[in-house]
Amino acid sequence: MDSLTQAVLGASVQGAVLGRFQGRKALVYGALLGTLPDMDVLIDFGDAVADMTYHRGFSHSVFVLSTLAVLLTWLTRRLFPDPRYSTGRLFACIALVLLTHVTLDAFTTYGTQLFWPLPTPPVAISSIFIIDPLYTVPLLIAVIAGLIIGLGRFGLRWQYGALAVSTLYLLSTLAGKHMAEQRLDQALEQAGIEADQTFSSPTPFNTLLWRVVAIDDDDYYEGLVSWLDQTPPDLERFPRNAATGQAALEGSPQHDRLRWFTQEVLRYDFVDGHWVVTDLRLGMTGYHPFRFALATQTAHGGTDLISHTEHWPVPEADYSRLNDLWRRAIDPDYQLSLADLAADMNREAGQKPL
Repeated sequence: MDSLTQAVLGASVQGAVLGRFQGRKALVYGALLGTLPDMDVLIDFGDAVADMTYHRGFSHSVFVLSTLAVLLTWLTRRLFPDPRYSTGRLFACIALVLLTHVTLDAFTTYGTQLFWPLPTPPVAISSIFIIDPLYTVPLLIAVIAGLIIGLGRFGLRWQYGALAVSTLYLLSTLAGKHMAEQRLDQALEQAGIEADQTFSSPTPFNTLLWRVVAIDDDDYYEGLVSWLDQTPPDLERFPRNAATGQAALEGSPQHDRLRWFTQEVLRYDFVDGHWVVTDLRLGMTGYHPFRFALATQTAHGGTDLISHTEHWPVPEADYSRLNDLWRRAIDPDYQLSLADLAADMNREAGQKPL
């Protein structure tokens, strides 16, 4: 999730656990501690693919963070002894702040390596967008209230209430995901498509409208599903070019890493002499921010793998199109073609439709 959300989540958790002893300082300490796992963004892992796929790695591991909680508890007790609360309460607070951060991240689409260093794929429940005001605002209000009125009995109730509301909302996103995937299954059955795998995620800033994806060998299908829809979604077909692209990228360690990280939810495009790989999970149709050129084509038709990858240019996000998504969310009869949306965004950016 975004940094503000993680900060107010950490602040509210620490305020709820230690606020009666630390007062307003608990909110400050919790906000700082709640952003600690994301400090790995300051590390240069080598190239663009490595920076993407190693982010939320060791710094988001439950094993690493549990150990860190023990060390921070010991260090805090040594440097700032406080007899008003037990060591167990202090450890519980620190562990909760750190572990709620990574648990929340696991509900997003990006992927969180909760069990690093085990070679298990990242956990990406993909039921909440990376910025969701309905999750963040209750926590933000509670933290502001705590800073203003303090963390006496009334101030603590603000923290408890906000944490309860945000948690219930987060759990409700699982119901939205289940709904979207059921509707996708119905659409696939009606169309006679046997998908290799499916994927769903909420559209930006809400959990009312969902984007669903079905991968069928060299093609993939996309559609939009709203809670208000009465029928399965219309699915639009897009080329994935997987067979040709994967053959061209054989032996690329960056490609292997992306396949593992995204669980194969990738598209391959040959653009301006480059093989470009796109993570289809993130962003929206026509605007996928994580794209990488992994190889170039030689004059004789062969392939030269790129050893140091960089982000491939993407069209600038057109936030005016959010209005189209919102209208589609509340009006099942509103016609919105994802293919047209993608073509419009790329045309405005001076790129070929992808």
